[in-house]
Amino acid sequence: MYALISVSDKTGIVDFARELHALGVHLLSTGGTAKLLAEQGLSVTEVADMTGFPEMLDGRVKTLHPKVHGGLLARRDHPEHMAALRRHNIHTIDILVVNLYPFEATVAKPGCTLDDAIENIDIGGPAMVRSAAKNWKDVAVLTDASQYADVLQELKASGKKLSDKTRFALSVAAFNRISQYDGAISNYLSSIEFETSEGIPKRSPYPAQSNAQFIKLQDLRYGENPHQSAAFYRDLQPAPGSLVMARQLQGKELSYNNIADADAAWECVKSFDAPACVIVKHANPCGVAVGKDAHAAYAKAFQTDPTSAFGGIIAFNRPVDKVAAEAVAKQFVEVLMAPAFSAEALEVFKSKVNVRILQIDLPSDIAASRNAQDIKRIGSGLLIQDADNHALQRADLKVVSRLQPTAQQLDDLLFAWKVAQYVKSNAIVFCKDGMTLGVGAGQMSRLDSARIASIKAEHAQLSLKGTAVASDAFFPFRDGLDVVVDAGASCVIQPGGSMRDQEVIDAANERGVVMVLTGVRHFRH
Repeated sequence: MYALISVSDKTGIVDFARELHALGVHLLSTGGTAKLLAEQGLSVTEVADMTGFPEMLDGRVKTLHPKVHGGLLARRDHPEHMAALRRHNIHTIDILVVNLYPFEATVAKPGCTLDDAIENIDIGGPAMVRSAAKNWKDVAVLTDASQYADVLQELKASGKKLSDKTRFALSVAAFNRISQYDGAISNYLSSIEFETSEGIPKRSPYPAQSNAQFIKLQDLRYGENPHQSAAFYRDLQPAPGSLVMARQLQGKELSYNNIADADAAWECVKSFDAPACVIVKHANPCGVAVGKDAHAAYAKAFQTDPTSAFGGIIAFNRPVDKVAAEAVAKQFVEVLMAPAFSAEALEVFKSKVNVRILQIDLPSDIAASRNAQDIKRIGSGLLIQDADNHALQRADLKVVSRLQPTAQQLDDLLFAWKVAQYVKSNAIVFCKDGMTLGVGAGQMSRLDSARIASIKAEHAQLSLKGTAVASDAFFPFRDGLDVVVDAGASCVIQPGGSMRDQEVIDAANERGVVMVLTGVRHFRH
């Protein structure tokens, strides 16, 4: 029994090879891997000695040889294949262990040159992996150190025989790895615009061919509606602090809509520095607040719109203790998320077995935990854009009204603006004292969004007097401003940029309210 080992990442390879040797497996290897194994006292045959052909072209050619690929591709159940191996003195290779040149890591380094990238495109490795994976009924192919332990365990337990199920799973993993590798190369090379400085290529964030790849986490019971099928996937390298890294502590299986709404809630809540609670219903925040702790934030967020909060998704950016848990448990909730839960908090929900409780570590770097791009599927195509990760700073604000904002109004305006960023357009958000008081979302008319927000506040018996209002896009006419001022707003934050900005600013001065421009729009469709 022969195993060919040729790895760029040497993690765990010495121990794995030693175990194979102890099982009586003959070791074949190349270059640096062979040298490492020999230095560890293992008996290993260099591939160059087996093929009778030396490595050449600075290692670019070392395994591209019939004695390698014949040993991998020959079908053991075909007599003519086996006869051909005997005629040419070729040994079958039963186990292939290969991981590829670190192309992805190389191009991710600042200052990577095109030459660096090209030299880290593996040729012989993928060729061997494809050969072994194609012949999975006879050859086991390992492409990641995480596979070593399970394969060894099965080899030891079964007298050096791996099941068809294991070999097929390894083959699928191998082809997936090759697909990821080739996709990364295609993405990189097709992004190069060939305007170079010191050998470092200028790259477009939108390559000529997009090769997005994701790993399935689970099949879902159904999609947005029961007649639609669905599954849940994650990025190959998920960012810490993202929803796909959540640990479900209890509750029913997450649904498609649960996941979509949970992501909206989590992305919003983690944007706050102070203890915050976000309640989402149908992808829109229906209550957002900050407070001295999780319970205080929840009480304020729930007060915004108790009707919509029924069956909602609730996210905290602070640990949930018993007091907060008892408040939440009084209502029907679909999903509850937080960075941590006390033992007492979890005890509160033991009787509510259907509540899905997710624990997600808050990332140390919020900006790095967000998607760099947004992707929207259209008929036979994609729309790809930079994600809307703009974080407004106080210094960015431009006061255009005669009336200047107070410190409290500035705080309220910034809070309202942050919430509006997560509300579907057209978005109008009334806020005061670190909580939402009325949210108007997803209307075709900004006037209707403003009216709906004030109606919701009225239903919740909340006064809008002295509130701050955020509009995700500019007011095209003064009528939108008049509606929010009539409802009680004393200050407004909006992007500006309309042909009628001066008309709207004049209206703010006429009505005696503060108006602040951001210069940034937050459409969310």
